[in-house]
Amino acid sequence: MPTDIPGSIAARTAELDALKEQVRQGPDPRATERQHARGKLTARERIDLLLDKGSFTEVEGLRRHRATGFGLEAKKPHTDGVVTGWGTVEGRTVFVYAHDFRIFGGALGEAHAEKIHKLMDLAIAAGAPLVSLNDGAGARIQEGVQALAGYGGIFRRNTAASGVIPQISVMLGPCAGGAAYSPALTDAVFMVRETSQMFITGPDVVQAVTGEKITQNGLGGADVHAAASGVAHFVYDDEETCLAEVRYLLSLLPANNRELPPRAVCADPPDRESEALLDLVPADGNRSYDVRRVIEEIVDDGEFLEVHAAFAPNLVCALARLDGQTVGVLANQPAALAGVLDIDSSEKGARFVQFCDAFNIPLITLVDVPGFLPGVDQEHTGIIRRGAKLLYAYCNATVPRISIILRKAYGGAYIVMDSRSIGADLAFAWPTNEIAVMGAEGAANVVFRREIAAADDPAAMRERKIAEYREQLVHPYYAAERGLVDDVIDPRLTRPVLCRALSMLAAKGADLPHRKHGNPPQ
Repeated sequence: MPTDIPGSIAARTAELDALKEQVRQGPDPRATERQHARGKLTARERIDLLLDKGSFTEVEGLRRHRATGFGLEAKKPHTDGVVTGWGTVEGRTVFVYAHDFRIFGGALGEAHAEKIHKLMDLAIAAGAPLVSLNDGAGARIQEGVQALAGYGGIFRRNTAASGVIPQISVMLGPCAGGAAYSPALTDAVFMVRETSQMFITGPDVVQAVTGEKITQNGLGGADVHAAASGVAHFVYDDEETCLAEVRYLLSLLPANNRELPPRAVCADPPDRESEALLDLVPADGNRSYDVRRVIEEIVDDGEFLEVHAAFAPNLVCALARLDGQTVGVLANQPAALAGVLDIDSSEKGARFVQFCDAFNIPLITLVDVPGFLPGVDQEHTGIIRRGAKLLYAYCNATVPRISIILRKAYGGAYIVMDSRSIGADLAFAWPTNEIAVMGAEGAANVVFRREIAAADDPAAMRERKIAEYREQLVHPYYAAERGLVDDVIDPRLTRPVLCRALSMLAAKGADLPHRKHGNPPQ
């Protein structure tokens, strides 16, 4: 049948194809050029990099706003500035929405918000991860309160989806005002240096109110949020690398909280021993080392994805695999602040523990902690309530939990770092472990202060008392003798021990008491 007959299905199909191609191309080639000139990709180019080739299915691509006034009635582009749909990452379903900065600067209006609401509802219903590619100018001022209500609907759905499906925010442009709260509600925030910024009030407002002059990147750039505020979990130099790492993170996570993370084929033998572990950790508790080297020796193929690498570096949080199984690793880092726990590291660790517990990821804790960071500033800014967040998160976690004490484990910090007493399923220790209320030097000063003061040679007496305390209470088998450590292990066997323990705990079941929700310390 000829395709040029008016009203025929073929003619209308051809018209539809032309319209959809126009939508895919975008509003104006010059707008695409301007986007590229800023060093940024378009929304659809980003989606193509994120998802498996040819897997994207768009929804509401022909949607237009219905607002009037301020010239809006004369400008009604399709998509209304956001591309929404689903596709696959390594064959598994993922939902995605991407702001199109070429249309209204990616600003959110009523129709724009409704598209996102629909996609979020679909993601929750389907039980699949949601990725947002953020590059927008905030609320569409011309639409007034309807735009603000649109953000409210997003925040409500972010909260409903929390702990149900993984939510990942990728910052690829500006994100200002209330719009910044949606990424803050999600599980992971990725940022790109130079091109992405997040702030509640921009540099102009800051200068007008406080007199402080600062650039957009200085106020809310990627490195600021990675190291200072802790808002960004991952930071990269370009969009291509950033989106590749989003794919990698998704490969480590389950689709939802009712599933286990996907298991990978592992060529690294689970019974592999590591001679290097005998030399990486000095027996002298005062000597530093990089605990990331220890993690590399233990996990599959030495590969792990560190979370919040630049924020609170005295605690390392990472996702890795052991015998093909995704695990979350928390490790005190002696190379930063001697590995002490402080406000920032406690909050960082608490969020990571909660994330892993929500998505059925077992927890491995490597302990080498001299205590909580002392200081007036720490006390006055809430080390008690904020340090308690990590304690609460561990106590509340029902996934398999295994701790290994590498060296020091002193005081309350020992308890908090997933000790047996707060519910670790298994606790192991290296023969270099020292578990005590405090180090032998400090303990001797307290317990034997009178004897030391009265001695003819106080220094010699102090050394004898330190040795006495260490021999009686801090020797490497003291905790094992009292059942607080399940075994003291050869460091070379750490990987085999962990793999066997995880295999045994694979079917672990644990139920919390019935309650609406807990009331964690804030």
